[in-house]
Amino acid sequence: MTEEKKVEKKKGSSRKILRRLLIPLLLLIALIGGMLVGYVVVGGRDIGSAFDYQTWKHIFDLVFAP
Repeated sequence: MTEEKKVEKKKGSSRKILRRLLIPLLLLIALIGGMLVGYVVVGGRDIGSAFDYQTWKHIFDLVFAP
């Protein structure tokens, strides 16, 4: 291989790794941000209780109740 192909191969592999890590991270941030906006802004609750485990357990139970 020539030097140019080695450099291109390294660039391509680092882009793939970055893309595979960045996209799930951005999706997770969007999910958490959406839940907080929905709970605090739409629901009118305080942000302190938005991070409480029991709050999200209760919401989960309400949504998925048989």
